Amino acid sequence: MLLQDEVARRDQRKFDTLLATGRYLQEQAPVLIVGPCGTGKSHLAQALGHCAIRQGMDVLFITQGDLVGSLHAARATGGFDRRFRQLAKVTLLIIDDFGLKPMRPPHDEDFHDLIAERYERVSTMLTSNLDFAEWGDVFPANRMLGVATLDRLRHGAYRLILEGDSFRAPRPLPESPKNTIAKGAKNTHS
Repeated sequence: MLLQDEVARRDQRKFDTLLATGRYLQEQAPVLIVGPCGTGKSHLAQALGHCAIRQGMDVLFITQGDLVGSLHAARATGGFDRRFRQLAKVTLLIIDDFGLKPMRPPHDEDFHDLIAERYERVSTMLTSNLDFAEWGDVFPANRMLGVATLDRLRHGAYRLILEGDSFRAPRPLPESPKNTIAKGAKNTHS
């Protein structure tokens, strides 16, 4: 048991180093971060993005909703191709809150096309509250498109599963000295 714990600690340090050094960027590998709400997925993704910036990489952090919304707006104004190329070329595209809302046509198609264009060329990082098994639900109108998109995202990906309670959960207030005294005081007005 002690040996297993030590091996696990060493493996975790290697994994942390691999991510912090940006090796996944050199490999053009995706990074997929999943876990319950409030476990630090976005903060971790932002920290890895900052590491990449310090290494001279261009990075864009955007939510799934804002990503597909920006493509939709660009299409409406005739700037779709330009916006698509910008997103396709950025060295590290961090897509936060993947699957928070299901994607419908044409957003699901645009998302697929972007992931397919980036596949094995540059790194894409996703954060999600959904378990990997639930990711297909993000593409309710076209399951096959979802399968193709997710296949590209999962291939060669580094997967991180965060667990624990939400950092946003209410914390109990510390007991003030007044409350402590009041609890121990006797009622003298009987």
